[in-house]
Amino acid sequence: MSSTASGKNGTWRNWGGNVTARPAREVEPASVEELSAAVRQAAQDGLTVKAVGTGHSFTSIAATDGVLIRPQLLTGIRKIDRDAMTVTVEAGTPLKRLNLALAREGLSLTNMGDIMEQTVSGATSTGTHGTGRDSASIAAQIKGLELVIADGSVLTCSEKENPEVFAAARIGLGALGVVTAITFAVEPIFLLTAREEPMPFDRVLAEFDELWTENEHFEFYWFPHTGSTNTKRNNRSAGPEKPVSRIAGWFEDEFLSNGVFQVAQWVGRAAPATVPTIAQISSKALSARTYTDIPYRVFTSPRRVRFVEMEYAVPREALPETLRELKTMVERSDLRISFPVEVRTAPADDIALSTASGRDSAYVAVHMFRGTPYQAYFTAAERILTAHEGRPHWGKVHTRDAEYFSGVYPRFGEFTALRDRLDPDRRFQNDYLRRVLGP
Repeated sequence: MSSTASGKNGTWRNWGGNVTARPAREVEPASVEELSAAVRQAAQDGLTVKAVGTGHSFTSIAATDGVLIRPQLLTGIRKIDRDAMTVTVEAGTPLKRLNLALAREGLSLTNMGDIMEQTVSGATSTGTHGTGRDSASIAAQIKGLELVIADGSVLTCSEKENPEVFAAARIGLGALGVVTAITFAVEPIFLLTAREEPMPFDRVLAEFDELWTENEHFEFYWFPHTGSTNTKRNNRSAGPEKPVSRIAGWFEDEFLSNGVFQVAQWVGRAAPATVPTIAQISSKALSARTYTDIPYRVFTSPRRVRFVEMEYAVPREALPETLRELKTMVERSDLRISFPVEVRTAPADDIALSTASGRDSAYVAVHMFRGTPYQAYFTAAERILTAHEGRPHWGKVHTRDAEYFSGVYPRFGEFTALRDRLDPDRRFQNDYLRRVLGP
């Protein structure tokens, strides 16, 4: 996955290619002081400010016609505290670089998402998560934050320092300020044994509670137009380390999951009638496998086929019914869905705008190949997901607004009140935040 780039005319585009923006100017601060100065200058010029990471959000959460902050120079580890078991890292650091650096130090995050191309601030600010019975999102592992707020001053927060800011800013949507550093909880590096195997759709739903209970990390992919899924169970292991061999890894993760899958998507886009057949073949392409490795090599995988995505969190107990409704909708429609539906879980957390705030959650992510019309599918799926009080991922396509969010987030008013205090002039406003948080 590549990062975002500016076009010849200063046009910013996201990774999925569905969002563009033309900022008035771009700034690459080399220090917190330079970032603060950029925010103050923007205020003098009457411009808004947005920071952008690698552009892996499918919403326009980072788009701006004002000042675009690129944090590529704000990277690296500031401090590792082995007594407190924390690491403080600059906000522009890619998760991949953080994971590699931690591994060299014999440390690891407890849980992570399924890609690691994003910056740490971009991932946490939008609520990026993996899957876990007991371990929550990346943001839930935050122990402290540093951010530049609207007046250009630097604010630090934790459970003890500015706790009301800490409660909200861990998933702040870029609405409270520009994050400049994050302190994460870490632990000694450990091994995970991954067990991947096909399983019928009906069996997965019938046994979902059992599969969730018996595994530290459980997820699965359902292939629309089929009754098949591919399941993955990750559990801590005493070893020994038995990683996927280089040849097998290349064949399954690169050749099949990226190369052949890319070609299948091209064929499906050109000839939609072939999609159900392709889905049947795809659902049988990957065989069962078991391997043991360090966390980031198990949790994450390369995603080179570009797509557009919508994801909702529903109450965990509502997942089986939600998926059955989604499957029925696809079967009764003329839709041709070439991408699998990804399902993960997360325990309840205490972050104001976390999609798992106050409730155990299950995530349903629907995708369409980049360049393929996705609106009809996403609209139909969203109708089902919102009927179950779903909360959309802040960085993925959705149509919800502030009125909806005030009904599904008990602490929504707490967040907007804090925003009023920290950014009364809406220095960090854009069209997306105006829709989801209100003016």
